[in-house]
Amino acid sequence: MITVATFADVRVASSGRVGLVPTMGYLHDGHLALIRAARAASDTVVASIFVNPLQFGPQDDLSRYPRDLSRDAELADRAGVDVLFAPSVDEMYPEPPRTELQIADLADHFEGARRPGHFEGVAIVVAKLFAGIRPDRAFFGRKDAQQVAVVGRMAADLSFPVEVVPVSTVREPDGLALSSRNMFLSTDNRRTATALSRGLFRAADAVERGERDGPTLEAIVTAEVGDTDAALEYAALADAATVQPLTELTTDAFLAVAARVGETRLIDNVAFSVGADSIVVDRGERLPGPSVLEES
Repeated sequence: MITVATFADVRVASSGRVGLVPTMGYLHDGHLALIRAARAASDTVVASIFVNPLQFGPQDDLSRYPRDLSRDAELADRAGVDVLFAPSVDEMYPEPPRTELQIADLADHFEGARRPGHFEGVAIVVAKLFAGIRPDRAFFGRKDAQQVAVVGRMAADLSFPVEVVPVSTVREPDGLALSSRNMFLSTDNRRTATALSRGLFRAADAVERGERDGPTLEAIVTAEVGDTDAALEYAALADAATVQPLTELTTDAFLAVAARVGETRLIDNVAFSVGADSIVVDRGERLPGPSVLEES
């Protein structure tokens, strides 16, 4: 593996089918699953590490986001990355961007409503990665279901020749979805946080028993999280492609939850693939043992 800091160097080091894994660093097993998926489908695997200031709002603490490039480089190398792209802010934004990307409707609610400007910042940085690296495929985690939809719509609308590939959420053995934010949870808050996945799994069980009513599924999650000290922000069933709220599960969708546990804001979801005769639930993949975050 080589580490480079410019788009030009990434392109020189890449050949064949290029798979891109965009990250903000402090890698965890979710990122490693993306890298493995890219490795299986690519000749060259590029992972980017860039803490993008444009997607942090006034309520977010950019300086608090964890950073450890040497740790990340070791994990990326072991997982199968060929090129680690670790640009400076000046490389990504030689001048403050004057171009704005707004993904109408998809980014207006849920995460978009609670983090104004967040998805606009995501869209800009991903567009620059797609333009500068020119990957054939880009791999994103399903845990950020709204982000997957936003990026996919942006790539299609701007005719980027890249396939956006969603990869199942990776979870701790107790069900908690992997996130770099988990490292900020206290021991008590860590236990509380598992209510998010418990609620989602119970709703998924209900779907497998035949439940299709959106408000009923949302209420299952709300009740589970409401029995804890977590501050629920929303539990919502949404169309997987358009991110519009659904009152009935009749198309591919995700059931999402967001809550604040202590000082840490967490999101999670389960995904539903709706066929003519059945619905396939993607609850994510549980690790058999402690994650690399737990071991850090």
